[in-house]
Amino acid sequence: MTEQRTAAARTLEVRELGVLPYGDALGIQRALADDRIAGRIPDTLLLLEHPPVVTLGRGTRPGSLPIDPETLRRRGIEVFEIERGGDVTYHGPGQLVGYPILDLQQHKPDLHWYLRQLETSLIAALDTLGIDAEQRPGLTGVWTAGRKIASIGIHVRQWVTWHGFALNVTTDLSPFSLIVPCGIPDVVMTSVAKETNAPSGKQRDGELHAAVRRAVVQAFRTTFGFETAGQGDWER
Repeated sequence: MTEQRTAAARTLEVRELGVLPYGDALGIQRALADDRIAGRIPDTLLLLEHPPVVTLGRGTRPGSLPIDPETLRRRGIEVFEIERGGDVTYHGPGQLVGYPILDLQQHKPDLHWYLRQLETSLIAALDTLGIDAEQRPGLTGVWTAGRKIASIGIHVRQWVTWHGFALNVTTDLSPFSLIVPCGIPDVVMTSVAKETNAPSGKQRDGELHAAVRRAVVQAFRTTFGFETAGQGDWER
């Protein structure tokens, strides 16, 4: 098993899953994590988008979800309690969600290092898009001018990761007002479109999302030292 996992370590397969309900994506992640642990697949990055959903990590505090989950569901927003670390967050249309299924034994078996690497890769991607982003000491995620543009929450088993990051691209930010994002009071959320004053419209939004996916995948590959990648829509 160790030899199999080592042999696949520097190959990154990128899978575009389109718009996928959160529960379906969670099942796919868990199955792929089992496959990665067994050495049946290489390191993999899932890129997708979710219909509106609120997820509650293991660190969710009572005040982070001021609205009853049933009320949210009646408003068309699913609610999931999950195994990842961190507090509450929102996923919805217009986000680029990334779920890396990585064997950290072939990189560095250190969760703090992994979180900082995820942040570093997103910061590098945003830089290519003209956004000056940064880390904030003591907090997880990516920020620009004091506003939060990307959230991160992970889970690891036998040093294989799942869950990951959510980067706001053309996201409607108003649903974040229904929660306390990541448990940070008074946090201001932002998006790539807002920070770059990108014009809206179906075609322009599609072009922006394609550019963001390309930037994120390239920065992810560079930050984690991958030499090859699987084919994906981001390359076309």
